[in-house]
Amino acid sequence: MIKAVIFDIDNTLYNYDEAHEAAFPELCRYVKEQFGWDAAFFEREHKAAYREIREELGEQSAIHNRLIRYQRILEKNGCPLCPHVTAMASLYWTALLDAMVPSEGAAEVFAGLKARGLTIGIGTDMTAYVQFRKLEKLGLLPCVDFVVTSEESGAEKPEKALFELCRKKAGAEAQECLFVGDNPKKDVRGALAAGMQACHFSPDRAAEGEGYVVIRKLKELLQIVP
Repeated sequence: MIKAVIFDIDNTLYNYDEAHEAAFPELCRYVKEQFGWDAAFFEREHKAAYREIREELGEQSAIHNRLIRYQRILEKNGCPLCPHVTAMASLYWTALLDAMVPSEGAAEVFAGLKARGLTIGIGTDMTAYVQFRKLEKLGLLPCVDFVVTSEESGAEKPEKALFELCRKKAGAEAQECLFVGDNPKKDVRGALAAGMQACHFSPDRAAEGEGYVVIRKLKELLQIVP
């Protein structure tokens, strides 16, 4: 029996790729105006900074911190940090939040699960502040009973620690928790390895699952979960 449904955020409750495509050009315009960098140069620097931070830190929430990424880029290129680091971080996240659109049926699903007395949780990589901002923008936070970020758990999916903290907060056994996410490795395999049930949200392509459920629309959850 499922007692708790736990959702990933990015590319599950909204399309991160589309929102990023709307936000990143705002950064490109900023660095062009401030430093004369063209988009191709900035994108190379951006990717290089991400790789560098990831190699140094490994898989942890800080690798997603945009402010650290922009700090590294400016330091490397001899640019002043003030006021640009915080300005760039604010610009990016404001543009991304403005561009975010909830996945079709997300509000209906959250309300439907809540009406059935189920616990609704969030299990997500990334830093807590940004992920809370996303949930607020999507209008889903009022239905959420708990949130676990990789920043709080100290581990990125598919590490068991994040899923185990979700289970503890849900107050349920692992097999009583259903984890819903778009990433087969991080969300699906991670949840299964932690003893949870898993649901692969795969809206753009047909997929087959062995030992887990596959859906193309979030509303299908209302037929799956009693």
